[in-house]
Amino acid sequence: MNVVLDDRLLIEEILVGSSRDGVDLHTTGYWYFRACRAAELGAGGHLSGPFRGLPALEQRIAIDALLHLPDDIEIVSLRDLVPFMVDTARSHPQLNIVNIEVVAAARALGAVAWLSPPSATGVLQHVLDDYDLRWEIVATKELK
Repeated sequence: MNVVLDDRLLIEEILVGSSRDGVDLHTTGYWYFRACRAAELGAGGHLSGPFRGLPALEQRIAIDALLHLPDDIEIVSLRDLVPFMVDTARSHPQLNIVNIEVVAAARALGAVAWLSPPSATGVLQHVLDDYDLRWEIVATKELK
């Protein structure tokens, strides 16, 4: 089963891992960028907070692990996504680029979108529904 992880779930995967047998993990370029930017440059918000709570050496190792994404987490090529992104933007002009990329990735992969509770608010889940794409709200562990 293909899964697209949001930025919070991506950070959790890097920091604590998971035991998700039979699941192929993917994320989007924007979610990956947001996670890396927050880890490296953030000020303790919901994305950077988990890194800031680590001792200095562990923090550097965790940030490096995120910056050098493990091979078992894929990012779909924009070459494959752009046609889906353009189609999604045409049909749903209210979406921002982050959400357009998520919908396109789920469409291109036939994937389930795993959304942390904050990502499951707003219009994203309704647009995924419009394309008959599966999505699930996945609670994150308390990472601080």
